[in-house]
Amino acid sequence: MTEIDFYSGGGDRLQTTCRLVAKAVRQGLKLMVYSSDAAMIERLDKLLWTFSPTDFIPHCRTSDKLAGVTPVVLGHQCSELPHDDVLLNLDSEHPPFFSRFRRLIEITGNMPEDTQAARQRYRFYKDRGYEIRHHKLGMV
Repeated sequence: MTEIDFYSGGGDRLQTTCRLVAKAVRQGLKLMVYSSDAAMIERLDKLLWTFSPTDFIPHCRTSDKLAGVTPVVLGHQCSELPHDDVLLNLDSEHPPFFSRFRRLIEITGNMPEDTQAARQRYRFYKDRGYEIRHHKLGMV
């Protein structure tokens, strides 16, 4: 069964995403970041190149021919999933394919609409019997 982790209190969702992605890469995990919002994936793509002067995060889009061998893949349309290790969801809804992954990471934003959407996703997973771990992050 998919392990689910919710992270809250980290400030900006994309900055928190970058920090968690960098940590996953350091741990040797393969990670897919999903959002149905193509503009959000584009912003994250640019931010991953610049957010840290000391961390290099190799990443590409799910449609890229190197997606199968790249540690981090970004996708907004996910007809082909290059691996089933870790899925980081940036969408307001639960990803329909989340159960294919060993682990799912959800990030709760600071905006009221983000918090409301995260609560709905939390209830969705809980109602289906998933155990959920919650991590409170300090503002950085």
